[in-house]
Amino acid sequence: MAEFTSENLIGSLFEDVYLTSARFRNVDLSNARFDSVDLTGVVIRGAALVNVDLSGEIENLRVNGVDVVPLVEAELNRRYPDRAKMRPADADGFREAWDVLERLWRGSVERAQRMSPASLHERVEGEWSFIETLRHLVFATDAWVKRAILGEPSPWDALDLPHDEMPDEPGVPRDRGARPSLDDVLALRADRMATVGAVITDLTDEKLAGVTEPVTEPGYPEPESFAVRRCLEVILNEEWEHRLYAERDLDVLESRSS
Repeated sequence: MAEFTSENLIGSLFEDVYLTSARFRNVDLSNARFDSVDLTGVVIRGAALVNVDLSGEIENLRVNGVDVVPLVEAELNRRYPDRAKMRPADADGFREAWDVLERLWRGSVERAQRMSPASLHERVEGEWSFIETLRHLVFATDAWVKRAILGEPSPWDALDLPHDEMPDEPGVPRDRGARPSLDDVLALRADRMATVGAVITDLTDEKLAGVTEPVTEPGYPEPESFAVRRCLEVILNEEWEHRLYAERDLDVLESRSS
């Protein structure tokens, strides 16, 4: 068990490191950045949390004894009235949610089309560029709709961009250096959105309650059966959250250009 006492680790990089059950006492984490970390069960006491920006999958978060998650959820639903539709109860609800996403993405794409091509490849604070975001959503559709639901063992396009935390999988492309034009990515994206639209159009409550036939070939997601609802919920969540990230970063890029 490693022990760090009175050490100066300023600027250190911890990557693929397990700190499960580690203890931190009198530790200065000011200006630290945590990406893709699992903080389940973490207890923080006697802390100074000032100017902190926290985002992710958050449940049962108590601040000074108060569960703040319901407050956050209520505020997010107030800011984004369509957000509650991303948790549909039945097939009709999924159709309504997909209509909302198509409308919102049309607005985001129109906004991006007014910007310089170079800015659409620019990352803001290390997050994906607008082009990379669209490429990732193509990957998400290929994984959870074309592969998991429709049973295509290798549905990938060369421009698919898996999430950074996913290990390399044989046959799954991951070209981080690709710089396709917006038009090229939009054409690919339109094809995949049409695929999702067709699946949701034909969706019934019975199909929604069913499971997929497992794909036996290796790839992502793993070769097993999944609940159809889970697959489609992944798509709704990816589409909703990544559009918000994209809009946030477009704000920054527009402010820079002005």
